[in-house]
Amino acid sequence: MPPQLSRPARSQTVVVIGAGIGGLTAAALLARRGYRVRVFDQAIVPGGCASTFKRRGFVFDVGATQVAGLEPGGIHAQIFADLDVPLPKATPVDPACAVYLPGESAPINVWRDPDQWRQERRRQFPGSETFWQLMEKLFRYGWRFQCREPILPPRSLWDLGQLLQAVRPDTLLALPYAPMTVGQVLKLQRLYHDRRLRTFLDLQLKLYSQVNSDETALLYAATALGISRAPLGIYHLQGSMQVLSDTLEKSLSRDGGLLQMRHTVERIYLDKGQVAGVTVRSHKDDRSWQEPADHIVANVTVQNLTHLLANQVPDGYRQRVENLSEGNGAFVIYLGVKRGAIPDGCPCHLQFLYDYEGPIGENNSLFVSVSHPGDGRAPTGCATITASSFTQLAPWWLCDNYEAMKQDYTRGAIARLGQFFDLSSENIVYVEAATPRTFARYTARDKGAVGGLGMRVSNFGPFGFANRTPISGLWLVGDSTHPGEGTAGVSYSALTTVKQIDAIR
Repeated sequence: MPPQLSRPARSQTVVVIGAGIGGLTAAALLARRGYRVRVFDQAIVPGGCASTFKRRGFVFDVGATQVAGLEPGGIHAQIFADLDVPLPKATPVDPACAVYLPGESAPINVWRDPDQWRQERRRQFPGSETFWQLMEKLFRYGWRFQCREPILPPRSLWDLGQLLQAVRPDTLLALPYAPMTVGQVLKLQRLYHDRRLRTFLDLQLKLYSQVNSDETALLYAATALGISRAPLGIYHLQGSMQVLSDTLEKSLSRDGGLLQMRHTVERIYLDKGQVAGVTVRSHKDDRSWQEPADHIVANVTVQNLTHLLANQVPDGYRQRVENLSEGNGAFVIYLGVKRGAIPDGCPCHLQFLYDYEGPIGENNSLFVSVSHPGDGRAPTGCATITASSFTQLAPWWLCDNYEAMKQDYTRGAIARLGQFFDLSSENIVYVEAATPRTFARYTARDKGAVGGLGMRVSNFGPFGFANRTPISGLWLVGDSTHPGEGTAGVSYSALTTVKQIDAIR
């Protein structure tokens, strides 16, 4: 639980760039601690990739459709308790996901109950129990370590002290696995050629780590594969994902912070090597001004951060960013349908792979979220279906006919979904699609990439991008930092940043 701090009067001003969940969490926590906080975002509504939009009575979650960390002691539960605001209403998702492999009519169910999941994996993947037991062991080590709130990666003596305080003997037991990937362990255990097992792992890990089992850091995978198990779990929010940002915004306002939407931060400026403020432009009247700041919290991608700094980026930092692999884009289709389109007993989250050939994505796989009756996302007798597929970024920006490409993807996605849902013309009420261009326009993320950095060994934990940047007073939060994507991950990065700022007296 974050410490319940008194609220001494402070003269320090913090500017937060971006009102995604990471930025809003940092802003609300800092305002609660007495800082003067100003948040600027170019979008119409807060929430970033965890926001929503409304069409014809339907409420669609833009990107993120599920939440972790609402259980007692979870990251969202901790933060909301610190802010003295109620947790949003939510229900655990069980199974967390139903995974359909090519040519199979029955799914692999990722159950919340540990015993039920153990029985499922033994039935689905005979001979793999040693792998799963290793993952569970590493999850316990890693989760206990994470709950002690280490600073990763450390970039100061104070950070290092916080990290060392979190280390225990079981932490050291996990260290030999730090440089390993999931694929390497599968090879060591002679499981690499189990196509069903590796494909299942590729599908699940791609959702969380943005890369497949060959590239995903083993310690990250242990957390990603274990987070859906009780007493933790994946949750479905009542209303929509927007309730997270709405609650954080109310807390921020109550404690004196200011959120200004439709305001773009165009530049970060420095004075003698440390932050001095930002240049802000209002979309309402095109007026621009310089907003001074003692600290700047950037809830942006690390690529966007270098753009904001322009020629002020330290050479080593710039080179590291330029050497990153290109991120993932997403093609997302939003369907408003009559309830009859949904099969009886349909899980909340499903994952389909349609062909073993080729990489996961490009309409070869879909991650699907389905609304529940009465959850606030659809009119009575209707439902929402949100389906996303990984896609490369460049083709969407280089294509000769963008609209034709978008329509082709839309038709393909509906045809794929029609193999499971009844998507006859009388059942489809509304259709809309989003591409990397859409995400670039509405979230301002560089090239429309979503999901953060691929959690390769080179980007995870002690090797990742730190919240504390090389520039004094400039902080990075969000899915470019440890521990990666998802509302729980970006909220943890915000909490870490607040601790670091508050330690500077």
